[in-house]
Amino acid sequence: MTPRRLTLCADDYAQSPAISQGILALLQTGRLSATSVMTQSPHWPHLAAPLRELAQQADIGLHFNLTHDFANGPQLIKPLSHWLLLSQLRCLSRTALRDSLLQQIDLFSQHFGRLPDFIDGHQHVHAFPVIRDALFDAIAQCWTGKDKPYVRAPDRLGHPGDSRLKAMVLQQVCRGFAASAEQKGLRCNQWFAGLYALQPEAGFAGLMQQWLNSSPDGALMMCHPGLPADDASDPIAAARAVEYQHLDSQAFAADCLQAGVELGGFRH
Repeated sequence: MTPRRLTLCADDYAQSPAISQGILALLQTGRLSATSVMTQSPHWPHLAAPLRELAQQADIGLHFNLTHDFANGPQLIKPLSHWLLLSQLRCLSRTALRDSLLQQIDLFSQHFGRLPDFIDGHQHVHAFPVIRDALFDAIAQCWTGKDKPYVRAPDRLGHPGDSRLKAMVLQQVCRGFAASAEQKGLRCNQWFAGLYALQPEAGFAGLMQQWLNSSPDGALMMCHPGLPADDASDPIAAARAVEYQHLDSQAFAADCLQAGVELGGFRH
């Protein structure tokens, strides 16, 4: 039986050293096949080099950020509630959002040496109304040839994780994103998973088994691993350590094998 390919993407690279070192370790052992980078982070310039060494075996993308404050200069940062409300009301500046995207893309290229393989968003902001239009504008400006980045489509969520309400809200606020992206000639996933409460007691290992068994060929899944860290600025630090421990385990490898899933990049 031909294995089903799954792109397993770790979000939040460069948010902190502990998160980044955990992601690097999992990429090196083949337990991840993609990661997306928070390029506004002060850690990004020195964390780009070890990631470049893995660029041939994994997809490396931009994790577009509008909600995490790195407090290192002027940034277009507001709470998630701000973007949720004003995007639905269409009361956002497309130009300002495009400029923020261009700045973050430039920071990626400046330190990584090329454009990202894909773009997704911290807390899925890239797929909200108006913000998605700014995203399409930025891609059109930066990628002039045919080799455009793929984009994450959260509205194609295929499994609700441990919260049907959270899943319904995500699909609602992002609805229509995949269709709009494809109309622009962009590739995006047909199936998405990895949504859950991001709490250490949520049963990540069991949820991962469900996601692996449900995922079709060519699916995309997010995760949020990191090395254990006492980080007051990271409300999901404890969940990150649980994810890292499981993804690094033989149990995860066995679950992939039993489900007939092979980790690989989406771009190939």
